[in-house]
Amino acid sequence: MKRNLLSVASLLFGTLFLFMGNGLQGILLPVRGNLEGYATTTLGLLGTSWAAGFVIGCLVAPKLVRRVGHVRAFSGFIAIIAIIALVSGIIIHPVWWVLLRAVTGFATAGTSMIIESWLNERATNESRGAIFSLYISITLFGVVAGQMMIPLEDVRTPVLFMVCGIFYCIAMLPTTLSTAASPQPLKAVKLDLPALYRNSPVSCLGILLVGIANGAYGTLGAVFGAGSGLSDTSIAIMMSATIFAGALMQLPAGRLSDRIDRRHVLAAMSAIAALAGLLLAILQPSSPYFIIGLVVLYGAVANTLYPIAVAHANDFASAEDFVKVSGGLLLLYGIGTIIGPTIGGPVMSVINPYALFLVTAVAHVLITAYAILRSRRRAAVPVGDRDAFTTIPTATSQTLTPESMSLANPGPGKTPETADPALKYS
Repeated sequence: MKRNLLSVASLLFGTLFLFMGNGLQGILLPVRGNLEGYATTTLGLLGTSWAAGFVIGCLVAPKLVRRVGHVRAFSGFIAIIAIIALVSGIIIHPVWWVLLRAVTGFATAGTSMIIESWLNERATNESRGAIFSLYISITLFGVVAGQMMIPLEDVRTPVLFMVCGIFYCIAMLPTTLSTAASPQPLKAVKLDLPALYRNSPVSCLGILLVGIANGAYGTLGAVFGAGSGLSDTSIAIMMSATIFAGALMQLPAGRLSDRIDRRHVLAAMSAIAALAGLLLAILQPSSPYFIIGLVVLYGAVANTLYPIAVAHANDFASAEDFVKVSGGLLLLYGIGTIIGPTIGGPVMSVINPYALFLVTAVAHVLITAYAILRSRRRAAVPVGDRDAFTTIPTATSQTLTPESMSLANPGPGKTPETADPALKYS
């Protein structure tokens, strides 16, 4: 175990800086754009274009990696991300930002898939749970650390864009300088919507709606914070606390969904998220403490929905189809994150910043209603026959790829729990 973890230590160190750059750039662009007077619709398109690029990257990047190799592809992808971060600090123009953000999403998918395939190659059944847990923890910590740098410098200057570029360049070094053998070719995942829906209608529609809600908040949360009167420091605290709350809530939500019908847990968590969103939209509080408190409650429950829905889909899937089903659902989630900011931006422009949570509330109400409806039409899988719940945080700006599903999966014919007990609540 210790030897396996040491073999990926340098790669995980680079991953930390990659996600620090992602976290900083993800909050820096909407905050700076809001100060520049960009329309909320335009700021929403930043998330739409990033998500579209990321989804395309998940589909196309494996072919590019197979052609030029992991190391060259990784260096190329991350160089593109670093260049765009620097250019974004020089060219302050909404059209350019939207276009460049799509390229960043594409390249981010490539870098994430390469890192995850590298980790997957080094993982054994003994170390897989520890490596996956450590990887998820590093991504969460990296995003939060990047977001918390916002108050350290005036966002009107190009300094923070330069810091993003530095983080990305540091992230490139461990993998580029590594002498270890390259991992196996990346896996291509096909999206078969009819098959996914037949397997689990709740998971199929639910994850699409979760993507819409999370995509809207992930892109426009900082814009909402600025519009509601929060300072840069408060915005960073709000966004970061949401991530931590979602991570902490996954364990109790997972334990509960292992004991009762997952659709009931999905409906309950969605209902709480909808309630928190409606309170924000209706009350329109001005107190930073009240705003952050409600948003943290929202994030705590909203970020449990994706892994519960994935676990529910896997309850009805065979072990050898785990990666295929999860990868397909992941792409559906990506499609949702394209739709969410596209809807959220115009709604906020027409009504007010608090209307962001009207969009999320509608999505969560639909999840609640459909989960309850389907629970009356199809019996739940017996507790003893269910697939083990695995935490899959989605608060890191949609950065999980089909390769991460492979990392979390012990392989055909084995359940995560039997292959490695640490995976059950990793």
